[in-house]
Amino acid sequence: MQHGASKHGQRLEVIVNGGEGSVRLDRVLAVRQPDLSRSRLKVLILAGQVAVGTTPIRDPAYHVTAGDTITINVPEAVAAEPAGEAIALDVIYEDDDIIVINKPSGLVVHPAAGHETGTLVNALIAHCGASLSGIGGVKRPGIVHRLDKDTTGLMVAAKNDRAHKSLTGQFADHGRTGALRRGYMAFAWGAMSRQRGTVEAPIDRHPHAREKMAVRGPGREAITHWEVTETFNGRNGKSVASLLACRLETGRTHQIRVHLAHIGHPLMGDGVYGPHFKTKASALGPQARAALAALGRQALHAARLTLEHPATGEILSWEIGLPEDLFLLQHLLRAAE
Repeated sequence: MQHGASKHGQRLEVIVNGGEGSVRLDRVLAVRQPDLSRSRLKVLILAGQVAVGTTPIRDPAYHVTAGDTITINVPEAVAAEPAGEAIALDVIYEDDDIIVINKPSGLVVHPAAGHETGTLVNALIAHCGASLSGIGGVKRPGIVHRLDKDTTGLMVAAKNDRAHKSLTGQFADHGRTGALRRGYMAFAWGAMSRQRGTVEAPIDRHPHAREKMAVRGPGREAITHWEVTETFNGRNGKSVASLLACRLETGRTHQIRVHLAHIGHPLMGDGVYGPHFKTKASALGPQARAALAALGRQALHAARLTLEHPATGEILSWEIGLPEDLFLLQHLLRAAE
């Protein structure tokens, strides 16, 4: 394998060895060029940037044989879209491959209708600057998982194709065979019937409210593990809320919010999945009730993250405490007992 420079960016060369036999072009390149994601390789092939010998090949399924020389022209990454914006970030960890941040409430992860600017992606493009290499041919951070706009806590993003490919695989596996672990702290209404449990129920779009998700079949597999870490009593001395440590085995949209609502314990402050529980606030002490009203969001925080570093293979773990608004809610819930 040889590397070189060209006016188009980078020129890579792969010679098919005898052990590979007759095999698809895209599969050979995925193995021999691990720094390029499969999607990036497919784009390059379809764009005529991959040649076998002197002949450009535009078919990813084309079969190459031992002795073939494959040349890949990797154009320079184009400017990021959207543009970078100077938005302050709480960076927990950063190196050449990944960046881990503590996301605040109110920050949308990715530009979309209604949120074209002011997102985490805009902030990461500005923060990382020239250190971003061309993910998919564009200088942008690789978003491999998301937190809801009003959910706080740990998020990781990739800074190059190699890291993006690795993290995408880890999040797809969800820790079933690898090191990935994601832990959340969730304030839920009511007292749980046991100390720990698992919700295993498929999630799909709500049949009538398209902005919501719902437990419904066939849907997509969704598994949430939970454990009670603290129980809070109301003014009458009876249990009114619980603090749960949740671990995801899958990564569906709104998964914790949907699953806890499904078992009758929606998140405190969740106006989408727990609107009928607003009256429960009357059982809280006056200060806790005021703190919940001021929260203005679901009481959910991504507190723990463990993953395998894409380049070194080292197992890295981070833990971040509750943000100020949830810390205050916890304190006042305790004080009401």
